[in-house]
This record gives sequence, structure tokens and C-alpha cells, in this order.
Amino acid sequence: MMYVMKKFILSLLKILCILGFAALIIFKYNWIQIHIINRCEGMFYVYKGDRAYHKYKLSYAIQYYQRGLALYPKHYSAWYNLGNIFVVYEDYFSAVEAYEEAIKHNKKYVVARMNLGIIQAEKLGNFDAAIEQYDAIINTKYRLWFIPFIFSNKKSSKINKGLAYYNRGRAYREKATYLPDEQRNLTTMLLLKSADSYEKACKILKKNSDARYNLALVYHLLGNYRDAGKNYCKAIELAPMNYEAHYNLAILLRRMKRFKASLEELEKASLLISTSGTSVNAEYIFGILADVSRSYVDYKYDPMYIKYYENDTDNQEVTVDKQKKHRRNKKNKDDSIDSYVDEKGKIKSTSELDKGIMKNMSRCAGYSYFRNESNEY
Repeated sequence: MMYVMKKFILSLLKILCILGFAALIIFKYNWIQIHIINRCEGMFYVYKGDRAYHKYKLSYAIQYYQRGLALYPKHYSAWYNLGNIFVVYEDYFSAVEAYEEAIKHNKKYVVARMNLGIIQAEKLGNFDAAIEQYDAIINTKYRLWFIPFIFSNKKSSKINKGLAYYNRGRAYREKATYLPDEQRNLTTMLLLKSADSYEKACKILKKNSDARYNLALVYHLLGNYRDAGKNYCKAIELAPMNYEAHYNLAILLRRMKRFKASLEELEKASLLISTSGTSVNAEYIFGILADVSRSYVDYKYDPMYIKYYENDTDNQEVTVDKQKKHRRNKKNKDDSIDSYVDEKGKIKSTSELDKGIMKNMSRCAGYSYFRNESNEY
């Protein structure tokens, strides 16, 4: 009797389950279609899109992503990849829409916000929209994960904030550059905001030469020659082979009438640009070099110039002791050069020579001027 009763109850439960499932299908069909069937099918097409994307079959990737997102629009990484593809095809408006969809479904999607800001500023000239994205990255509080010896996102979160400050500095500077004539009175304010952003970026991205260089450039535009020179020098120390930093520093030194130091930096810039194969820029730099050389000769013996820079070693009389020291240094220098030359008189490529070149390039002409001088130029 107990066995029959137990069997009856089990059969009844099966019937109820079947009836419940049937009722769910009938009355909740749309919910099942959207949240289960469409989602699974959409994920399948996104998977195929990812495969095409990584194989650089971009036209196929677009088709698969669009089909997948039509079924499952909340897949934010698919929107992000679709935005990247539109950037490759230079369809920037479609890229903006794709990145905005990615952010809509994931408010803390840093790379999507960063790319959206770059496209808005660099390609579409919408600087305010770009700054809005960078501010969102800076102000968002991210959950920090730390598993000893395995995983930590603390460093990457800090770097992302530094990059947001850096890109915000670029956006403010470019906005200042492209202001219409009736708003030119806002230029200084925007450049100061740019400098502030770059300063914060440099505190985080301590070894980023681009951040230092751009900070120097903004101070140069503001007429703050001391801070401009100091940061050009720091940029050169971090990236000695960046000819633009050497060139801009030379122009700054020329403006300050430090012609000898300007010549030194122009020679480095001309050497770097001549080895890069860019003939147009090289010709321009050589023209500036010739101009500064003439200015140095003209001003070298000008009484007013000597009086203004009476403490400058470029213009002091050379004593007998200094002459001996100069000859001794020259001899040591000649000896060191001989060690890099073979029997046929050709320069031997050695690691010591490479280190010597890098050391020479990383030296900043006139650093003491910027460290000690005021901004009265």
C-alpha cells in the first residue's frame, strides 16, 4: 500500500512539473525568448565575432557582432571591439556610438571611456565631451582586488588615472589652440588647466617622457620659461633621442638669448632628425641652427649682452688655470675618442660608445639657468 501511494505521489509531481513548465512557456514565452534563447544565440554570434576580430577579419567580425548585439545588446565588450573596428575604418561617428553603448552597459569600463575621449578630442574636435570622459575615469572609485603573489589591480588603476590626466591635459591644450577669435580670452585659463592636468599625470607616470614634454610645451606657451626648461630637461633625461624636446628647448634658449646652449641643443636635434630620414624637418632645423650661430657671433662681444649675463661662463674671460684645465680635458676627450676608432679611422660600434652617446644626449644644456632663474623674460 505504501509503495502504491509513493508511486502515485511521484507521478503527480511529474505531472505538476510538466504542467508548470508548459504554463511558463505559454505565459512567459517573451521573457524566455529574450533572457535565455536570444542571449544564448547572441553569445554564440559574439563568440564568432571575437574569433574573426582576433584573426583581423574585420568585415566578418562586424557582421557577427551586429547580429549578436541585436539579440543580446548588453554585451559591452562586443560593443567595445566593434568601436575599435570602426576606428580602423575611420568611421568615427559609428565608433562613438559603439563606445557609448559599451559604457551604457558598464559605467566603469575604463578603456572604452579612454578610447571614446581620444576619438572625441583627436578626431572629432569635441573637446568638452572628451574631458567629460577623462573626468569620469579620474573621479570613479574602483574596487581594488589584491591576492598576494597572484593578482592586484592597484597599479593598473593608478596608471589609468595617470593616463586620464595626461589625455585631459591634451584636450585642454587643443581646445585652447582651436578657440574661435571671440573666445581668445579663455586661452590662458585653458592652458593653466592643461598644465595642472599634466602636473598630476607626471606625479603618477613618473617615467613617462611624453607627459613631461607636453607639460614643458604648455609652460612654454604660457611664457613660463623656467618651468618649461626644467620639464624639457626632464623629458630629455627620460628620452634622450626625442629630437622635438631638444629642438623646443633650443628655441626656448634662443628666446632667452642663451645662444651657446641653444646651439648645443640644436646640434643634437639636427643629428637626431638627420638620422631619421625626414629631410624637410632636417632642412628647417639646419636653417634655425645657422640663424642661432649668427646670433651667437653677433651677441658674443656685445657689451650689453656681456653685462646682462656677466655671471654666465659662456662670456667670462678664460684664465690661465681654465686654459690648462680645458687642454687637459680636451686631451682626455681625444684619448677617449681614439679608443672608439679602428686602424682605418672608422668608428667602432661598441656598447661603451652607445652609452657615451646616450649620456651626452641626456645632458640638458642650460639646466642651471632654469633651476635658478626667475620667469622674467
